[in-house]
This record gives sequence, structure tokens and C-alpha cells, in this order.
Amino acid sequence: MPVVEMVQPAHTDEDDKKTEATVVELSEEEKQQIMITEDYKKFLDRTSRLMERALTQDVDIFVDYTGDLSDDGDHGFGEKLKLQRVFYDEHWTKHRHVTCMDWSKQYQELLLASYNANTELPHEPDGVCLVWNSMFKKDSPEYIFHCQSAVTSCCFAAFHPNLYIGGTYSGQVVLWDNRSSKRMPVQRTPLSASAHTHPIYCASVVGTENAHNLITISTDGKVCSWSLDMLSQPQDSMILTATNKNKLPVAALSMSFLSGDVNNFLIGGEDGAVSSACRHGSKAGVTNSLDGHNGPVTGIDTHCVQGAVDFSHLYLTSSFDWTVKLWSTRNDHELYTFKDGTEYMMDVRWSPIHPALFACVDGSGKLSLWNLNNDTEVPTTSTVPDMQAALNKCKWHGNGSQLAAGGNNGKIYLYDVSEKLANPKLDEWNKFAHNLLEMQSESADLDMSGVGAPLR
Repeated sequence: MPVVEMVQPAHTDEDDKKTEATVVELSEEEKQQIMITEDYKKFLDRTSRLMERALTQDVDIFVDYTGDLSDDGDHGFGEKLKLQRVFYDEHWTKHRHVTCMDWSKQYQELLLASYNANTELPHEPDGVCLVWNSMFKKDSPEYIFHCQSAVTSCCFAAFHPNLYIGGTYSGQVVLWDNRSSKRMPVQRTPLSASAHTHPIYCASVVGTENAHNLITISTDGKVCSWSLDMLSQPQDSMILTATNKNKLPVAALSMSFLSGDVNNFLIGGEDGAVSSACRHGSKAGVTNSLDGHNGPVTGIDTHCVQGAVDFSHLYLTSSFDWTVKLWSTRNDHELYTFKDGTEYMMDVRWSPIHPALFACVDGSGKLSLWNLNNDTEVPTTSTVPDMQAALNKCKWHGNGSQLAAGGNNGKIYLYDVSEKLANPKLDEWNKFAHNLLEMQSESADLDMSGVGAPLR
């Protein structure tokens, strides 16, 4: 039996004309109605961001996988610090200072940065927070947020990837949500006696996914614990009072929690004091205050790298007195003092993967890396991205191979750290433990001779 199959009728130009004729032309009024809908705004925002990412990709299509690797140089072992890119926006960051930075733990390519007021354009919002994307080489920020007061501190809301937290000069804590079509905060704390009324330079989310809090400290010594679900009032609060002879509230400029600890933290004060404190227990408040520096403590960072030797008792401080100091929570005096020049030291940060490596920035615009297993007298490497601008803040990426430095020119410089410098060898922990004993011995000898801690 023959097989009969259905055959589609021939497709002619007449059919195309009929199809085209069914397209309805929208009036200008109908177009405007569509353009003001929330769905259209979200669609436009999403697609424009995707197109910008695609257009700014710089891919080497001529890469030769059969080539000789020896022709390509040192493969990351030569240049110790290599400038990868600069985050800057002519409208939003010009005439502003970078006040704080934080890397996302959920989306590790995202960098959150806060900025102070634009003194040249007073009609612009005083406070700005921008989210930069290090994966795509586009010039514009991923998200733009602002508020009515200069933003002095910021951080990602750990365990809530859509939320961003800012501490302001007015004392308000503000919360932005990237799911909202508005750039203004979706939540903010009240300006009342129950909350902060002074500038907030310290903000951090601590705890676990099921039990976490936002901890903030203002310059009047008030520490508040917040639930991100309700910022109308703090869950608890207290005034931190120094234990030294002054007995004054701690004017906190910097804060760092001990590694793996949600109760004990360290504070750098405006008066140069370094204080230990705890949130709960019979000794809640400041437990010890040391006369650490001869100027405001601009940065403080606790050691968090796990390995063969426990260094979680170590921490670093930076100050206007031109020095960076190494401390231990087990001692009441500094272990060592690092000095390289006569500039304000603006910030200091331990490497997240190397036990003996830290970064610091100063008022001359210099970014320095110190490897204490190589040398304690001079930095291992330094760079100055802009001779006309000071560097205010630095922040390591979680992978330990990238480092961001923010300046008073509104620019953030993202550097790649060479593998040889960034990645630790197996013996780095034992080597650092040995060098630490030598530094303590040298410091003790100088104290006994009346000279004081070594200035390097």
C-alpha cells in the first residue's frame, strides 16, 4: 500500500504580508503607559546591565593553546602588584572620599563601597553606596544607592545577599535592597536616644545563618545590636567606657571581632587607645584599654588565617602617628612597631590566606605589602597609584589574590597580587611563629634598655 503524507502548503510572499499586517502599531500614549510600568522598568534595568557586560568584555580570541609557555614570562611571579582596573564614576564618586569597602561572600565578584558628601555639588545626596562588579570590565556600578547623610561605614548583610548596610555620619543605620526600584533605603534606624545619634564608623554582621546580628558602634561609645528584620529599635545597647585613667566613652573609629568569636572584639579609638570589649557576660563592656598610639587609630584587624599554628590572638593597628603596630591579646604592650615614612597610616589588613602577610595604606597614596617572614624593616613591595591622592582604605578579596585600595579622589584601585607573594608555602606558619618570637625578644630588649618598641 502506498504511504500518504500531509504536505504543508507553499509559503508565499502574500502570507508574509498578511502576517506583517497583523502587527498593531501602539500610540504614543500607549507606549508611555507601558514605559511607566514597574515590569518594564525592571526589564530595561536588567537587559541594559546584561548588554553593558557583554559589550565591555575584553577577550583575547587569538590565544594559542599550542604555544610555548616559556614565551609568556613569569606567569604571575614577576610583578608583585599589578593594577587590574579602577572603579570610578564621574557623576557619583567625583569629589568624594572612599570611606569603607566590603567584598560579598555570596557573590565574590561584588565590591560594596561607601562615599562621603560631595562638597562641590551640595544638591547631590550626601551619602552614596555603590556596588562594583570585578568580573565584568564595565565603567558603571552594578547598583547605586544613596541617602541624606554621608555614609561612613558599609557592609554586606551576610546571609541576605540582596541587602546592603550603611552607617551614616548622622548616626542612622540604613538598609538598601537591590530588589527595590528605589535607590533610597528601605529601612533606617531612628535618630533617638535608644539608638545612635553620633557618626558610625564601625558596622559588622556576626553570627550564623540562623542566629546573627548587626553590631554598630558610634563615636560616643554606644554599641548597638540589631536584627535586620527590625531596625526600629536595637535588641540591646550599652556605652563602652575606657578602663584607663580617663574613664571616658570610647570614641570608636575602627572595630574587629576576634576570629570565630561573636562576643569579643577590639576597638581603635580617636584618642589613640586600643580597647578589648565583649558584648555579653558578667564583664560586658570594655575589659581592657591600652595607650596604643599617639594619634587616632584608623584601622584595626585581627588575624583570621587558620593553619598549623594558631595566630588568632594577633592583631594589627594603624594610626595617624605614622606607625602600624602588631599586638597580641595575651599581652598589654605592642609586640612590634612598623614605620615606613612620615605619613598618616590610614588602614591595615591581614591577608585572608597568608599568615605573615598584611597590607596597609597611607596619606601619601602608597599601598604597601609586608611579608613578616621575609623582612620586618621594610615592605616587601609598595606602589603609588596616584601621586595626587591619599589612600583611605584597603580590603583583601576572600581569595587572597586581589586587593582593593580606596582613595580620597573617589577612586578604587583593584590590584592582582602575584601568586608567589599571595599564596603561602607549607612552612609559613612555623616560620612566622619563629619570627614572632624574635620580634618579641627584640621588643623586650629595647623596653628593658628604655628605648621602647622598635620603630621600623
